[in-house]
Amino acid sequence: MARALGHDNINMDIIIGLTGECPEDVAGTLAEIGRLSPDSLTVHTLAKKRAARLSTERERYEGMEATGVSEMLDLTVAFAKEQEYLPYYLYRQKNMTENLENVGYARFGKEGLYNILIMEEKQTILALGAGGMSKFIFPAESRIERVENVKSLKDYIGRIDEMIERKRTFLEGAVGLWI
Repeated sequence: MARALGHDNINMDIIIGLTGECPEDVAGTLAEIGRLSPDSLTVHTLAKKRAARLSTERERYEGMEATGVSEMLDLTVAFAKEQEYLPYYLYRQKNMTENLENVGYARFGKEGLYNILIMEEKQTILALGAGGMSKFIFPAESRIERVENVKSLKDYIGRIDEMIERKRTFLEGAVGLWI
């Protein structure tokens, strides 16, 4: 549908190492991605955030860890090569499963500019939608500020005006702009 609407650079993201996931699950996901043939693929390895339930409620998820995450990553590398995707960026985060990494792959000329800019932290990114995090860059001050949206879709829809106002207030105070 996206291609029919004229989009010519489509990305898909996957996360490997999810609770209870196994290499066969990832192989199935990759088969579907192959069928859809996006222009780029970003493979994230699960990073357990400090405030996430996987960290704060460890006992609830005990014994439900993913198995074979390195094998899952190997499957994605082989898939990317088979589908003629080239790696164009790699980054690591704290607390990544099996100490692995995130990799962006793209077909030649289809690299995701957003992915490059967000990693370099040299470009302001205005995020929309539930869970979105805008990142404002102030190079003259060597400063980065983040303004988050609520994560719950229901709350986001109910509080959309608040999310807009939060960004407007931040920008007015930070740089004296009127939006």
